[in-house]
Amino acid sequence: MIEATPNPITTVMRALADPTRRAVFERVFDSKEISVAELTRGSGVTQGAISQHLKSLKQAGLVAERAEGRNVYYRAAPQGLEPLVTWMDHYGVFWRERFQNLRDLLKEIDP
Repeated sequence: MIEATPNPITTVMRALADPTRRAVFERVFDSKEISVAELTRGSGVTQGAISQHLKSLKQAGLVAERAEGRNVYYRAAPQGLEPLVTWMDHYGVFWRERFQNLRDLLKEIDP
């Protein structure tokens, strides 16, 4: 069954699944604010492609933009990672329990 509207975790994971988009997000995250022109320089990717990646990141809630004249500046929106953090926390509990069970078993086998 295909979802009509993807849930937030799906949107974030899809946005970060592309290696180039992830690299763009990391550059934005490492900067206080950065323009499309700055992101394009030295990236080996066209300005149009960078703009498309930023559009996907914005739709996923991972970046915010600020227009100033003809320039648009992007900054990371860390709250956009919340669905991913929540998802990882859910599975973190699962794995912590499993590792604790393994520790207990190993202690029983070799006290």
